[in-house]
Amino acid sequence: MSKFKKTIGTLSRAVLLFIISLFLGIALYSWNAETLVGNAMPMPFGFGISAVLSGSMEPEYSVDDLVIVKKSDDYKIGDVVVYQSENSLIMHRIISIDGNEIITKGDANNIEDSPIKREYVKGKGIARIRKAGAVVMFLKTPAGFLIMLMGAIVLFELPYYKERRKAIDEQEKIKEEIKKIKNQ
Repeated sequence: MSKFKKTIGTLSRAVLLFIISLFLGIALYSWNAETLVGNAMPMPFGFGISAVLSGSMEPEYSVDDLVIVKKSDDYKIGDVVVYQSENSLIMHRIISIDGNEIITKGDANNIEDSPIKREYVKGKGIARIRKAGAVVMFLKTPAGFLIMLMGAIVLFELPYYKERRKAIDEQEKIKEEIKKIKNQ
């Protein structure tokens, strides 16, 4: 194997392992925040992600879209926001603001939501990745988490396994040479 291919392979594994480790860390952080604190959307560094679970915001946001949410202190009528209602997240458009009270409504809904306090708003939707929410939701399941963990272990172990196998093969060759020398 050429040195260039080996370097590219090592770099690829390192990047994949970093991405998997980052996702596992975020998943554990999120699980901890949701379970222990009741925060359905922790927002480290002022950003969070949310998967669209219903068609209430069609056609702008569809089921399984992944929405990147940015924390804000300035909300206006027309902003699409994510807010926490008990342990659920809802993403709807602001249709009215009265002091500390905000009223939202899904674009595809006929009626407005019950008023919420401004403090329940997590942030504004700033970007969307179509259908990526389905992947994120799967990776949050125990099976998805296990697949990610197994992927990290395989990426971490595979290069060392090949090196160990190579070292064992070399040891066997040396042992054979020693036996030949002894038998002469």
